[in-house]
Amino acid sequence: MKNVMLSPWPRWYSTGCCLGCHVRTGTIILGVWYMLINAVVLLILLTALSDPEQYQLANDLDVMDDANMCIASVISLLMILICGMATYGAYKLRGTWIIPFFCYQIFDLALNTLVAVSIVVYPNTVQDYLQQLVRSSKCFTMKSEVSGI
Repeated sequence: MKNVMLSPWPRWYSTGCCLGCHVRTGTIILGVWYMLINAVVLLILLTALSDPEQYQLANDLDVMDDANMCIASVISLLMILICGMATYGAYKLRGTWIIPFFCYQIFDLALNTLVAVSIVVYPNTVQDYLQQLVRSSKCFTMKSEVSGI
């Protein structure tokens, strides 16, 4: 019988993530998923930008004007590019192509953590903002549900 060297710590070494898939496969799936979502967002933004009267995105607040929609479209295009780079890097085994996607994920985690902490620390401010938004909006359909919060 041949002596086979086994790793003394086999449980410390894992190549699986993303529901049991390999790391490379999970990165490709995640990159394609993000590209699809951003393509749908870009399609909605471009459709609303081409015919703003049909899509009443802005009411009294005028938050989504043409300049903001153009900026959102450029961000969506950049996200498609970054996700494409991550997918290509995982497919061709080039790790440096995945770095922009990783940086985006870190930025997204930091931003979401900041929002969550601010909601926990300042809940009255968030409730006041929601009530002000409900009062100022004429075409807000769920006024009674939000005002009950």
